[in-house]
Amino acid sequence: MEAKLVALGVETFKMALMLALPSLLTGMFLGLAVSIFQATTQINEMTLSFIPKILGIVFVILFTMPWMLNSMTDFSTGIFNLIPNFVE
Repeated sequence: MEAKLVALGVETFKMALMLALPSLLTGMFLGLAVSIFQATTQINEMTLSFIPKILGIVFVILFTMPWMLNSMTDFSTGIFNLIPNFVE
């Protein structure tokens, strides 16, 4: 019983990481690109990095939304189907 719960927790963390990874990677790479641009041009504007990151993350979320919804729906359906296995 405890092994099943631990496996379920591991799968939950994997799903959360898989769903968050596209947005996090986009923010990281756009932040790196803006930082390189700021270092090259010596523009030290703090708010310059926010707009490209926000736009990039919104675009990635909109682009991956169908995949994210399907993944979350499949995972949630699997969780609900496992409920009888945990009730004794």
